[in-house]
Amino acid sequence: MSDSIIKSLGAGSGIDTTSLVSQLVEIERAPQQNRLDSKQETLNAQISAYGTLKSSLSELQSVLSPLADNDTFNSRSVAFPDTDIITPNSVDAGAQTGTYQIEVEAVAQAQSLATGAYADKDAALGESGTLTISFGAWTYDEDADAAADADTDQDPYSFAVNADRAALNITVEAGDSLDDITEKINAEDSGVQASVLLVDGNYQLLLTAPSGENNALRISSDDATKGDATGLSVFEFNETEHSQVTETQQGADAQLKVNGLTVYRETNEIDDVIQGFNFSLNKAEPGSSLTFTVEEDTSIAQQAIRDFVDAYNLFYETSQNLVGYSQDAETNQTVKGDLATDGTAKTLINRLRSSIGSVVPGLDDGFTALTNIGIRTELDGTLSIDEDDFSSAMDDNFALVEALFATQTSTSDDQVSVSVGSYASGTVAGDYDVVVTTNPEKASVSLGAPSPAFPFPSDLVIAEGDTTYSFAVTVDGVKSDTIALTGTFSSEDEVAAALQSLINGDSNLSDSNVAVDVSYNGSAFDFTSRSYGSASSVSFDSADYGTNAAQLGLVAATDYSDTGVDAVGTIAGETAFGSGNVLLPPIDSDAYGLNFTIGENAVAAGTVTASFSRGFAGELNTLIDSFLSSSGSIKLREESINDSLEGISDDREDLDRKMEKLELRLYSQYLAMERIVNSFQSTGSQLDGILERLPFTATNN
Repeated sequence: MSDSIIKSLGAGSGIDTTSLVSQLVEIERAPQQNRLDSKQETLNAQISAYGTLKSSLSELQSVLSPLADNDTFNSRSVAFPDTDIITPNSVDAGAQTGTYQIEVEAVAQAQSLATGAYADKDAALGESGTLTISFGAWTYDEDADAAADADTDQDPYSFAVNADRAALNITVEAGDSLDDITEKINAEDSGVQASVLLVDGNYQLLLTAPSGENNALRISSDDATKGDATGLSVFEFNETEHSQVTETQQGADAQLKVNGLTVYRETNEIDDVIQGFNFSLNKAEPGSSLTFTVEEDTSIAQQAIRDFVDAYNLFYETSQNLVGYSQDAETNQTVKGDLATDGTAKTLINRLRSSIGSVVPGLDDGFTALTNIGIRTELDGTLSIDEDDFSSAMDDNFALVEALFATQTSTSDDQVSVSVGSYASGTVAGDYDVVVTTNPEKASVSLGAPSPAFPFPSDLVIAEGDTTYSFAVTVDGVKSDTIALTGTFSSEDEVAAALQSLINGDSNLSDSNVAVDVSYNGSAFDFTSRSYGSASSVSFDSADYGTNAAQLGLVAATDYSDTGVDAVGTIAGETAFGSGNVLLPPIDSDAYGLNFTIGENAVAAGTVTASFSRGFAGELNTLIDSFLSSSGSIKLREESINDSLEGISDDREDLDRKMEKLELRLYSQYLAMERIVNSFQSTGSQLDGILERLPFTATNN
């Protein structure tokens, strides 16, 4: 409004009209302003209260994590004597309990090979070709020939390939130095450690195999020069060429007795003799035994349960202060919670309270509710523990306690196994019938009978560089480079092991993570993909055979191929999706989120019942997740409150506009009044002395 108008107010009447208008506007604004302020204060308090509720739910959820973990209920402790013979490293959840006596008779060692000396480790060797490094066990002359000379009794005589380790093919180029070859070997990440050592002013390449008798190295090359001081043959260590390489240490297995049973292992890091107990062998000490005990430790689970009870009681107290009424400790007055009138908060708290006393879904027998282990709900809503019932459950039925709290899966036949997948948040706990109508299969090619038959029991000798026993194979859609079989073999099984190692060592196949198993079935070699289903395939193209491939069973002008089969079946009566040896339930079905692994003879098993339970901790955790999720009830309620707060902001703007209009109207009205008063005053001034001026009314002086 114009300042001139405001200044003119009261000029005629003498009334402080500006102050009067302000007071009238404030009187009109006050009740509406107070209502908006009160509503905003309430909404802000509710937002803060929901923050407290979310924090309290998260704290309760944090103590559920160990209860949902099966490892909590499978904790172990070990009492191990003080000794330098064995070092205990760890004891895993679920480790096999019992008392054990161990005697270390020998420790494992790794084979080491040292090449000849070089003046410069960075100079180009000027040699090119391929070094093939195979893994396996050596038989030495002293073992093979009792009449061997003392000077030669440690020479390598025959080699049995370790089919479980893929061979290495190291491509050497003319510009490669000793350091370059070292880097290429180490880059394979095969367990072979290559290093260049400075010895007496010259450099030597030292190769250290993985420990164990069956992980020794056999090194061959495609260099036709043998026995010379040049060429890749200087790196060879095999039955016919090893003059340029020194074996500084032979590979050997660890040997130990466990409760009187002799066992051998390739490494001194032992993790599979006593299930779940990992220990290291430091030295051999025959005749000296160590005794120790692995025991079940229930204390961790007991503490986790007690922590949950305490956390729930704290949550319950906090939630009741939010949705109920409490007594102020200082004023002794009853205080209403900020969410006392909020239906959403009350509903979710009631749902959580209800779940505490409910039967756990998916559990039909044993312990099915907290009350079975002595956890009671008191009259005030808090939880308490009946120590007698609790101790009895822990001591006598600990497995049932685990099933009550943690996730459990089981099947009625081992031809079907069930696991929890990534999308199991909505999976309904319970039993599901699985019927397999088609077994999963791996692709497998059986070649023809070797022709002519192998000259066994005489040795089959395939010289280095001989490519007549060569072939290529395509596995799971990936074709290998040419694979050439070389070496000395005394049985078909040795040939099968060598073939498997060479194929799986092919860079094309290994880079694609595909592999085969090779075996001899008594009349032919079988090549089987390690994957199941329609993606599994093995094929040989006759165009890729060497001239002597018939001795492996690859008949000239004959192609061999096979494709795997996906599992087919139903889950809970609904058609499942089969991929390899896995069946997946239909999307959004009750079982969706579970993965079913199918065995090769599952059809014969008939109807297999699979059971799934999240356990109490899993169910409660899932419920809290639903509350706290981005689409959960708390988030939706917070959005509604924020919308209301934005509405209050709009209402304040509307109120400001309304009061501005009222102020303008009042100013206009009082301005009109002032004009009237001014008019009256002007008229009054004009009337002053009018009687004196009228005829015949003048006053005589």
